Amino acid sequence: RSSATCKLWQPGHSLPWDRFQMLTIKGINTAVGQEQQAGVKGKQVLEDLEMHLARGGTEALFQEQPETGNPYLEDTLLRSYLKTHLPPKVLEEVHQDLERFGNRLLTQIQPLSWECERNPPVFQQYDAWGRRVDHIHTCSAWRRMKEISAEEGLIAEAYEKRYSNWSRLYQAVKLYLFSSSSGGFSCPLAMTDGAAKVIESLGIPGSLKNAFDHLTSRDPEKFWTSGQWMTERKGGSDVANGTETVARKQPDGTYRLYGFKWFTSAADSDMTLTLARIADAEGQCTQGSRGLSLFFLRVRDEEGKLNSIQVQRLKDKLGTRQMATAELWLQGARAELISAEGRGVATISNMLNITRIHNVIGAVASMRRMISLSRDYACKRVAFGKLLKDHPLHMQTIAQMEVQVRGAFLLLMEIARLLGLAETNLASEQEQLLLRLLIPVAKLYTGKQASAVAVEAMESFGGQGYMEDTGLPVILRDTLVLSIWEGTTNILSLDVLRSLAKSQGQVMPVFLSTVQKKLELASGTEQLAPGVQRAREAIGSLRGFLAAAGSEQGPSMELAARDFSYSLARIYTGRALLMEHAARPGASSTDVCAALRWCNQELCPVAVESARGSYRGGAALQDSALVFGNS
Repeated sequence: RSSATCKLWQPGHSLPWDRFQMLTIKGINTAVGQEQQAGVKGKQVLEDLEMHLARGGTEALFQEQPETGNPYLEDTLLRSYLKTHLPPKVLEEVHQDLERFGNRLLTQIQPLSWECERNPPVFQQYDAWGRRVDHIHTCSAWRRMKEISAEEGLIAEAYEKRYSNWSRLYQAVKLYLFSSSSGGFSCPLAMTDGAAKVIESLGIPGSLKNAFDHLTSRDPEKFWTSGQWMTERKGGSDVANGTETVARKQPDGTYRLYGFKWFTSAADSDMTLTLARIADAEGQCTQGSRGLSLFFLRVRDEEGKLNSIQVQRLKDKLGTRQMATAELWLQGARAELISAEGRGVATISNMLNITRIHNVIGAVASMRRMISLSRDYACKRVAFGKLLKDHPLHMQTIAQMEVQVRGAFLLLMEIARLLGLAETNLASEQEQLLLRLLIPVAKLYTGKQASAVAVEAMESFGGQGYMEDTGLPVILRDTLVLSIWEGTTNILSLDVLRSLAKSQGQVMPVFLSTVQKKLELASGTEQLAPGVQRAREAIGSLRGFLAAAGSEQGPSMELAARDFSYSLARIYTGRALLMEHAARPGASSTDVCAALRWCNQELCPVAVESARGSYRGGAALQDSALVFGNS
C-alpha cells in the first residue's frame, strides 16, 4: 500500500482521491458477509495514508538555507572602496577579474572547502610491513586548493607588481574573497607569502632563487607552499627563550638541525623557514634572541622522502581541522643558513608582518561571511508571524555587526595600501612608521572582533547555528584561533609599545597628525559633524593619556597596553577611515550611518581606565589578589 501511495502522491502535487480510493479497495473481497471486513481494511488504508501524509508533511517542513551569491558583486563596501582608490585602468582590469573569481568561488571553490572540512588529514606512521613512512594523507580537495591558489596568483600577484603599488592591495582583496571559502588553505598561503617576503628582503640570493620562483609561481605543477617552524616545547611567542633547536655546521657549508618543533602548521608544505641556535666547535650555543639564526630547508627530497624529519603526531585542534598541524622531530635535517648569524629574529620579522596581515584578512573575511549569511537568513526565516528582517531588535543586532566589519575592512585596506607603497619605495618615512604601528594594532583588534561577531552571528540562526551540518560551527571554530595565531592579544599589545619605543617618539605624532588630516576632510560634511566632534574629543583624551604616561607618577604602560592598542584601533578606524570613506563624493547614507555608529562607542578606553586608576600603583597587586584570592 505504501508503495502505491508513494507513486500516486509527491510533495507539491494534489492527491487524486478518486483514483486512490479505487486502488486501495482493489483486491478486497466485497462479497456478502465480508463488507464489514472490507470496510475495516479500507479504513485502515485511509488511516495509513493520513499518517503517511502527516509524517511527510512534517518531514517537508524545513528552514530556508541561507545562501550567498558572487561574494565580490555582493560586497558593496569592497567595490566602493576600489572605485574610490584605484586608478581607472587598474580598476577596469581588477573588476573583471574579481567578478570572474567571485563566480569561481561560488561554483568551484566553496564545494571544495566543504570537502576539506569533511576529509581532514590523516597521519600514517607505518606501512603494512612495519616500515616507518610518516606520511600525511590530505584529501584531493585540499590538493586542488593548492592548484587553484597558483592559478589565481594568490601569492604571485604581490611579487609580479603588475599594478605597481596597488598590486599588494589587489592581492589582499583576492585573499579576502578566497579566505572564507578556502577550506583552511589560507593558512599555508600566509606562510608562503611570508617566506617569499623574507627571501625578497634578502635580495633573492642565488641559492634561494629557485625557492622564490616556486613560491611565487602561477604554475600548479611548480607552486610550493611554505611552513613557519618557530614554536617549540617551551612554546609560544617567547622564541628567544623557548628555542632549543641546534644547528651544526657541515664541511660543505650546510647545516644539520636537531630539535623538536611543537606546533608546525601546514606540515605537508614543500619547504619551511625555521629558527635554530648555531653550535660552536665545543657544542655550545648562545642563548637569548642573539643566538637565533634563520634557516631554509626542504621538507622532502626529490624522491619525496622526508629530510631527516620524523612526524610525532598530528595535533587534535578545536578548529582549522582541514590543515595538518604536526609535532616534528628534526634529526639532522639538512638546512641552509639564510640570515646573518644571530640575526634570525630580525630577518624573520618580515615574515611575521605578512602573516599578521593575513590574519587580519582571515578575520575580516570570516566576519563578512557570517554577516552575509545572517542577512540572507533574515530575509527567509519567519518567526512570530513575520520575517526576521521585520523584527527591529534582530536587525539592530546585525547592523551592529555590520559596523564592526566595515571598520575592520577599511583598516585592512589601509594596511595593504601602505604596504604596497613601502614595497615599491613610494612610502614616506611617516607612512612606514604608521605601517609598523598599524600591523600589530589591526591584528590584535580584528582577531577579537572576529570572535565576537562569529558568536553573535551564530545566535541569529537560533538552534540551527549550533548544528554541525550547517557549516556554521566550522566558521566559529576556525575564527577563534585568530586571536592566538601570530601572537595573542597581550603579546601584540606589548609589540605596539615596542613600535613606539623603536620609533624614538616619532610614531605617535605621525598617527595623530594622520587622523587629524583625515578628520579635516570629513569636517566639511554636515551629517558627520557629531562623529567629527566625538573623534576630536577622543584624540584629546589620547593626548592627555600620553602626557600623563610620560610623567614619573604616570600610569604603567604595560598594564595599559591592551586598552591603549584598542584605543588606537578605534580612533584610527572610526575617526580616520570610516569618516574619510563617508565624506567622499558619492558616499551613501549607509556609509554615513556606519561612521557615526562607530563613533558612538568609547573610542579611547585607555583614557577612561586611566582616570579610574586602573594602571596606577598597586593595580597589579590587586589584579593578582583577585585572581589567586590573596588577602
